[in-house]
Amino acid sequence: MKLVYKVLIGVGVGVITIASIGAGTVYGIWGKELNSISSIREIIPEHPQNRAGKVYEMTMDGDYYFDEFISQGGVSNDNELIQFIIDNITKGIIPIEMDAPEVGCSSFTVIDENGNNLFGRNYDFSTTSSMILHTNPGNGRHASISSVDLQFLGLGDGINGLMDKLTAIAAAYVPLDGMNDAGVSCGIYMSYQGPGEESYSTNQMSDKPDLTSTTMLRMILDYADSVDEAVKLVKQYDFHDSANSSFHYMIADKTGKSAILEWVNEDETDSTDTDGTKRVLKVHYNNQDEDLGIDEANNNFQYVTNFIVTPGYYDNESLNDMKGLDRYNYIKKTINPDGTNTEGNFTKEESISLLKDLGRRNWNQTVGADSNGITVWSVLYDLDNLEATWISNEEFNNEESVFTFSL
Repeated sequence: MKLVYKVLIGVGVGVITIASIGAGTVYGIWGKELNSISSIREIIPEHPQNRAGKVYEMTMDGDYYFDEFISQGGVSNDNELIQFIIDNITKGIIPIEMDAPEVGCSSFTVIDENGNNLFGRNYDFSTTSSMILHTNPGNGRHASISSVDLQFLGLGDGINGLMDKLTAIAAAYVPLDGMNDAGVSCGIYMSYQGPGEESYSTNQMSDKPDLTSTTMLRMILDYADSVDEAVKLVKQYDFHDSANSSFHYMIADKTGKSAILEWVNEDETDSTDTDGTKRVLKVHYNNQDEDLGIDEANNNFQYVTNFIVTPGYYDNESLNDMKGLDRYNYIKKTINPDGTNTEGNFTKEESISLLKDLGRRNWNQTVGADSNGITVWSVLYDLDNLEATWISNEEFNNEESVFTFSL
């Protein structure tokens, strides 16, 4: 579902206004934003033969007004988020378009041969452009690296010209996964909550302040020192999914602790869950998940795809109802095939290989299929060494599509 907010001042008028004032004044108003724009570079061109979109890298200058965003109580919907971005980042003269597509993803946590805690993630969708975003806002907030689908900003075809670059600086508000310099990593995953093919957004309505899907992830990256602190922060807010979508999260830190966060109505199952206002937060920690099943109880590593893991949510636990159940079971059996690897000891090479196996171009989706035909990116975060291995569009064997970043 696409949401577009058009400001009263037209784009052309805005550009004329900028051009008509002095360069010093422009830099005084737009300095940090101009620095951010100047850092944008295309690091991978589109590969049509592989249905692969462009990949960009950007380093945000400044704190992108997120302290102010939190201080005002966040926002409860995408229109309010767009308004905040326009008022603060684009200074009221650049329209922003936001799109929240239905996506499918996989994640897991493991420990490598050197004792480093790893967080792996595939982002599944269709052809789109993406961005690797670096932030270091200061003022007690964490530096981070995160992944952004530019489709969320209406830039799925890429960044073409000045106006697109001005729009792209809103990327800090729409991350889909990331890691901060405290060794905390987080990902967001579609949960397809609602009967049949319908999806109903979580839309909590208490007197708490509000956050949307991607801004909650940004809050975790900027402020959380650990999984426990991330959960504590999340509990302080009402959660509002973007557009007609529903999401759940997985968070991990360098101590080896992880958690799956879900918003579920205790009185409803998936077949009747049509009122997102009554959902409450459920947290499933990797060392306290006996209720999820025997394997989950025995395994200290954790994994997630696109269905709700909270027990009793589904009337019929089938591949058709629980999207991603096949990938979920594959992750579990690949990491611990015979029941003896309960700690999830898994090398980095094995982790990359697992991400490759889960890639959607080759995954058999004959049962429980969704509309996501490719894996846009795969990323392996090393939470101890603060390194990220980022692979574009399942091109694992193309060295020009594999990047290593360090915080």
